[in-house]
Amino acid sequence: MLEVDLLDETGTVAQEETDFIQKVLLHAAEAEETGAAEVSVTLVTNEMIRTINREYRDKDAATDVISFALEEQGEDEVMILGGAEVRHLGDIIISTERAKEQAADYGHSYERELGFLAVHGFLHLLGYDHLTEQDEKKMFGRQEEILASLGLQRDGHGQG
Repeated sequence: MLEVDLLDETGTVAQEETDFIQKVLLHAAEAEETGAAEVSVTLVTNEMIRTINREYRDKDAATDVISFALEEQGEDEVMILGGAEVRHLGDIIISTERAKEQAADYGHSYERELGFLAVHGFLHLLGYDHLTEQDEKKMFGRQEEILASLGLQRDGHGQG
């Protein structure tokens, strides 16, 4: 079971929206068979995510979602599986302002965009990426499968 620690730094997100993000992530965790795991989600403004993007990624621009995986391994590291501890997957940071902008741009609901960004960030925490065309097809395909199984189809793919 996934434990979601959700923090609204904007003070503007409705309880129904945070509940929805939690529901989407629980569904994604079940689909990906993560087992006992924990993830943190922080909802921020464009300015907040721009600061994080600049400090950690050397990109001075607002973006929609940033993930910080805690399970990434270096070349010489080995993941130890088993044991009863809860896996700490990492942090997902979502700009709610950017989510609203992109929902309008794509012509779908804000809720749909929040779901898309939450799943996108979650898959990054699990090691999915979209640096190559093959990886992008795999990640976006999986993302769309998870969202479609919740009834959240989307036309086209946004940026990640």
